[in-house]
Amino acid sequence: MKKLQRKFFIRDCITVSKELLGKIVVHNSKQGTVSGRITETESYEAYTDPSAHSYKGKTERNKSLYLEGGYLYLFKIHRYICMDIVTGEEGVPSSVLLRSLEPLEGIDIMKENRGKQKLIELTTGPGKLVQALGIEYKYDGYNIYQPDSKIYIVDDGYEVEDIVQTTRVGISKAKDLKNRFYIKNSKYISKK
Repeated sequence: MKKLQRKFFIRDCITVSKELLGKIVVHNSKQGTVSGRITETESYEAYTDPSAHSYKGKTERNKSLYLEGGYLYLFKIHRYICMDIVTGEEGVPSSVLLRSLEPLEGIDIMKENRGKQKLIELTTGPGKLVQALGIEYKYDGYNIYQPDSKIYIVDDGYEVEDIVQTTRVGISKAKDLKNRFYIKNSKYISKK
C-alpha cells in the first residue's frame, strides 16, 4: 500500500474527488487502527460554489480550508463532525467532503464508536464515518501526508470500474451542480 503524498492533493477538487474513490482512509487511533475504503465524495470549489464554506471569505471557523492540499478541514453539523480534505494550492479554499466508506479494519472499534452493530450503519454518511473512525475535532488543520501522520490515505491498487456523478446531498445552494461522486456498485453509499 502506498500513502498518498502532497502532489495528489495539490490539484483541483473535482479531480481529487473522483480519484479518492477506492482509496483507504486510515486512523491510528488510541483504540487501535481503523480504516475504510472511500466510496462517496463531494467536491466544493473555491470562489464559485455558493455551498462551499469558503464562499463568503475566510473566517476563524473555516481557516483550515485555506491551507494547501492534504490538510483536514473539520466542521460540525448538528451533533456530528464532518471531514473535508483540502485540495489545491495554499490560499485557494477548495475541498472534498468524504461522504461514505466501506469499513475494512478495526470494525469492532467502529461499532463501539458508533454504538451500532450493522456494518451498513457505521460509515454511510459524513458524520457517521468520522465518528466511526474516532476522529476528533482537534484534528482540524491536520496534515495527512506527513510521515508520522495518525490520519492518512493509502492506495492499495483497488480499481474503481464505474463512477456515478450526480448532485450533492443536503445543500440549499447550487443544488444543480453535479459535484458528488460514488462507486456505482458499492452498497456503502449515504444516498443513491
